[in-house]
Amino acid sequence: MPRDDKPVENFAFGQRGTRATLHIGLVNNMPDAALRTTELQFARLLKEAAGGFDVRLHLFALPEIHRSDDALARMDGFYADAASIPEAGMDALIFAGVAQHADRFSDEPYWRALTRLMDWAAASTVTTLFSGQAAHAAVQHFDGVRRRPLPKKLSGVFASLRAADDSLLTGVPARATTPHSRKHGVLENDLASRGYRVLARLLDGSVDLFAREGRSRLIFLQGHPEYGADTLGREYLGDISLFLEGQSERPQIPENYFDRVTENALLALTGRPAQIADYVEVVTGAVPLQSWRGTTLRLFANWIASIAAEKPRRRIARTAATHRSV
Repeated sequence: MPRDDKPVENFAFGQRGTRATLHIGLVNNMPDAALRTTELQFARLLKEAAGGFDVRLHLFALPEIHRSDDALARMDGFYADAASIPEAGMDALIFAGVAQHADRFSDEPYWRALTRLMDWAAASTVTTLFSGQAAHAAVQHFDGVRRRPLPKKLSGVFASLRAADDSLLTGVPARATTPHSRKHGVLENDLASRGYRVLARLLDGSVDLFAREGRSRLIFLQGHPEYGADTLGREYLGDISLFLEGQSERPQIPENYFDRVTENALLALTGRPAQIADYVEVVTGAVPLQSWRGTTLRLFANWIASIAAEKPRRRIARTAATHRSV
C-alpha cells in the first residue's frame, strides 16, 4: 500500500449519475481474521441503505497495523494507505475496530497515525462514524474519556431505548435491538461532562449510541449493528476454542441470540467433555434471527441522507469563500 496510491473505488451503490456522488471511506482496523468479514458487512449495509443516492465505498488501512503476508496479498489493489485520505476526496469515514495489546491505546504502534487521521476526520468530513473499539479509542483521544472493564463480556442482542430526538433516528423505533460484543464500556457521566450527547441506552442504562457535534458530526456505536446473522455465533466459537485450549474462562452464551433448542444443546456440552467440533456442529446448525437488520438499515439510510444534504451546502460555502477572497 504505497503512500502515493490513489484509493480504489471498491464498491458503488444506489443510483449512479445522480447529482451528488457520496464518497465514504472505511478505515478497517480489524485483525486479519475479521478484515474481510468487516469489509463485506459494511459494504452490504451501505448497498441496502443507499436508496436513490450514488454511494461509493473506498477501503483504507493503516500500514502501522501488523498484517500477515496472506492478508497483505489479499488487500493489495483493494486497500489504499490511510495516510492518503486527506487528499482522496472523502465526504465521510467509518472507523471499524482497533486492537489494544499494550496497556494503553497510546502505546500502540499505530496510535499516532490513527489519531492524526481522527483529527483530520473531525475537522474535514461531513460526518464520521466510529464502531466498536474504534469508538473507545476516539473518545479517549478527543477528550480523555477512558473506557472501563465490564464485570463480564457483553455478548448478545440487546434492546435499547431512544434517549433523545435526533434526525439520525428518524423512522427508528423508540425501542430497538442491536448486537454487542465487548469487554469494556464508557460511562454516560464521563461523556456528558465533555459535551457528548447520548442518543440511545441499553435497558440497564448503559450507553449504546452517542454523538458529538462540531465541524464534523461524529457518531459513536458501542454495539455492532453491521453484524451479520452468524457473526455472534462465530465469535462465540472463537471464545470457546480459547477456553478449550486453556487460554480463557468459559464464555457465556450470547444473550437473546440463539433459539432455546440451540441454547439447551450448548448448555448440555458444558456438562461433559466436549471438543470444538461438538460446538461447531451445534452453532452452525442454528439459524439466528437477524432482528436488528431493519433498524440498522434505517439508521444508515438516515446517515447517508445527512451526508447528501450537507455536501452541497459545504460546496456552496467553499465557493462563496473563494469568491470573497478574490
